[in-house]
Amino acid sequence: MDNREDSRSTDDIAITDERDREAVVRETETELDEDDRLRPEFVRDVIELAEAGEGEAARERIGRLHPADIADLFELARSDERPMLAAVLGNMLSADVLAEMNDYVREELIDLLAPEQVAELASELDTDDAVAIIEDMEADEQQAVLDAMEPEDRAAIEDALSFPEESAGRLMQRDLVAVPEHVTVGDVIDRLREDTALTSDFWEIFVVDPMHRPVGSCQLSWILRTPRDIAISDVMKREQTLIPIDMDQEEVALRFQKYALISAAVVDRAGRLVGMITVDDIVHIIQEEAGEDILRLSGAGDGDINEPIRETYSARVRWLVANLGTALLASSIVGFFGAAIEQMVALAVLMPIVAGVGGNAGTQTLAVTVRALAMNQLTDSNSWRAIWREMKIALLNGATIALLAGTATAFWFANPQLGAVIAAAMVVNIFVAGVAGVAIPLLLDRLDQDPAVASSIFVTMTTDSMGFLAFLGLAVASGLTTMA
Repeated sequence: MDNREDSRSTDDIAITDERDREAVVRETETELDEDDRLRPEFVRDVIELAEAGEGEAARERIGRLHPADIADLFELARSDERPMLAAVLGNMLSADVLAEMNDYVREELIDLLAPEQVAELASELDTDDAVAIIEDMEADEQQAVLDAMEPEDRAAIEDALSFPEESAGRLMQRDLVAVPEHVTVGDVIDRLREDTALTSDFWEIFVVDPMHRPVGSCQLSWILRTPRDIAISDVMKREQTLIPIDMDQEEVALRFQKYALISAAVVDRAGRLVGMITVDDIVHIIQEEAGEDILRLSGAGDGDINEPIRETYSARVRWLVANLGTALLASSIVGFFGAAIEQMVALAVLMPIVAGVGGNAGTQTLAVTVRALAMNQLTDSNSWRAIWREMKIALLNGATIALLAGTATAFWFANPQLGAVIAAAMVVNIFVAGVAGVAIPLLLDRLDQDPAVASSIFVTMTTDSMGFLAFLGLAVASGLTTMA
């Protein structure tokens, strides 16, 4: 009888706990929409509570959020609302929240904190996340934060800052587990249990030789499933992908993608193990690098909606000035054929079509080429093959568009000769666009210039100029018009 009562009591507790969990989930779901973004009404409610001085109510609502969602809350708030929001949150503005935050928003908030507060927050993070917070600070502020840190944490941060930006040395974590190759699986398990100084977050153990050079790695699952008396050297995987400490982060991301890595050892110039990089950091890098290439193609700078207006203006206006120069070049070609255009107004109507379609064809090829270069798919061994491929595609596209445009023009203006001229111009310009779209970024890459930065301007200049020249030149050469 007592056992049945205990059983019912346990079941009641379990049901109650389950209902509580469901209630928490429902409350959280009301704060996020179907795309896991904070609802606008929730953001407004929190800010209104903070403005009304109801800090406890605001903290209660925010307290159910994940650190990444709290970071989103700051990014969605206006710049002048963020200091008030930070004051209301107090200790809830944790290191994990700062690590998830947009760079520009994080810089705003760090400016509000004393160096001792920034040092305390940075000390709670992995080295790579702490470096991301500190590296963009002004030199004097950076030094003040480092001075306020514990010697061990400070040494790790200073070591990371000594490496170039966007390198493996900045990206890696210093906290890892490494064991000598002569120990047994039982020795490793005992150390993991007894050594409280070891990092708590890891899933791979690195095996090193007496010179602290990595000779293999072993997943935790292998260790747990292996008898204690087996040597770790008999369990470990000897094939490794080692990351040089000065390797660019984009190259690191490509290695992770190519070899399907979860983590990888980072070695110094002497081959000694100095850190590790994990896939969660690589996801951010891939997103960041892809976004950078897209924005560079358009000349939009960092393209961040939180970027200060002055910096955005500076980044964009220089590309607009450069585009103005290339547009003047194309206009000068049109001006050269001014007399011909006066004789046949149809030329003025049709020539933007030739240039516009050519520009789009060039942009298509350019986007594919820049991506292939970024992914290391386009190298010296296959560059000529890629050029020939784009030439064939350009001829096929050109022939198709030429047939459509030529036929439509011939019927529209009742002038088959004009249709033939625009058709020929389309073939020429789309072919040139295809070649330029692959050749220009390849040339810039060979010159050690970023093809994503300047390629679009040169390709646009080529397609606009060639489109006007081909169409107007063929119109004059065919006898449709004469030039005074």
